[in-house]
Amino acid sequence: MAINSKQKGARFERLLASKLREYGYDTRRTAQYCGNTGDAADVVGLPHIHIEAKHQERMQLYEWMAQAKRDAKGGDLPAVFHKKNNANILVTMEFESFMELYKRAEKNAEKEVASDDVV
Repeated sequence: MAINSKQKGARFERLLASKLREYGYDTRRTAQYCGNTGDAADVVGLPHIHIEAKHQERMQLYEWMAQAKRDAKGGDLPAVFHKKNNANILVTMEFESFMELYKRAEKNAEKEVASDDVV
């Protein structure tokens, strides 16, 4: 991998961690590139999600997802956060992971409605 490619990836990981912090999550880029941490994710701090971050022009989603699945630990849902130049960040998950996430959100919404009714 060329130096510029590594720098581009590192910049994207920092950008992604920053954007997630804007939403209130204590996220940071890991130091896995130096072997300084046991974290295999590119960005950590988003609960229950294993983040594989890719800033590349040529999409290799299935390869990236295979890497995310292989590296995910402790029941974390693997997700690929990806972008290309001059484009928005996209998130790719397998259907089953998306549905699990959706069901969790739906249950939380139902709990909120139920607690509002208790007034």
